[in-house]
Amino acid sequence: MTQTTVPVIFDLDGTLVDPAGGITDGIAAALQGLGLPVPGQELLEAMIGPKLSDSLLNVAGVPAGLLDEVIRRYREYYVATGIGQSRLYPGVREVLESYVAAGRPIAVATQKPQGLAHTVLAHHGIDGLFQGIHGSADDESAVDGVPVGKTEIIAAALKDLGTHHALMVGDRAQDVAGAIANGLDCIGVAWGFAPDGELETAGAVAVVATADELVGTIDRLESIHSAAMSEVTNDGNV
Repeated sequence: MTQTTVPVIFDLDGTLVDPAGGITDGIAAALQGLGLPVPGQELLEAMIGPKLSDSLLNVAGVPAGLLDEVIRRYREYYVATGIGQSRLYPGVREVLESYVAAGRPIAVATQKPQGLAHTVLAHHGIDGLFQGIHGSADDESAVDGVPVGKTEIIAAALKDLGTHHALMVGDRAQDVAGAIANGLDCIGVAWGFAPDGELETAGAVAVVATADELVGTIDRLESIHSAAMSEVTNDGNV
């Protein structure tokens, strides 16, 4: 295994893309339009990352009977306005392009609906860099039979990459939990939406503050993994 071939799976919102108010403004607009209470900014930002239907029910307190309509209004706002508000985090494009040039496979695993994830990545001109883009079902409005969670989405990305070995990069606890459930290390990014300490408590192997630090951490973990694999091979040949 060389230093340019270990795949990396990235979360989307809060990791690659800064929604820059597009998500929170959309949620607020949808709730206001139906006369529902709008949570404070801190709670709105806490809703970025987890499955939207869960956040609307458990954080915003949306009645189950209104969930479909809230999501419909949110999606309408997000497609028309929210995507245009988003931006790539500093250094992200350069990291992704350098990995593709070096032959390192990369993929996306997000709880955003898969079709919408494609749209967001295409808006920023980076969709073609990924070997696979995986998300939740495009219709996530149903309370019963809700889409699969982060563990299954990461598993789908691994299958697409044709490997059981990869590194996960994300900004929330569910990214870490989903990675661990698939036997992967997860690097947390401090520029996302996790409250202080969330990523460390969840079990992230490292938390980085810049794109350069992310690259260095990936290289370090890859070297450790390669050395461990070499020792196992040598022991087996004794």
